Amino acid sequence: MKDLLEYKFLIPLALLLGFAPFFPQPHIVEKIRMLAAGTLRKPIDIFDLVWHAWPFLLLAYRIFTDIAHRNQ
Repeated sequence: MKDLLEYKFLIPLALLLGFAPFFPQPHIVEKIRMLAAGTLRKPIDIFDLVWHAWPFLLLAYRIFTDIAHRNQ
């Protein structure tokens, strides 16, 4: 499992899946704007936000665990 959490895997995953589709605007940007505006209500939109956000969350988890291990 540790191999799947390497940066060489996580960074491309976050860039490709997190920002797809790239045009006209990434879905994650659209869904975050909907969330901020209070219009994120449809289950498909909520699923879409989660689907495009999980690579960033996994990358953030890896970064924070690396920082925590360095500080010990």
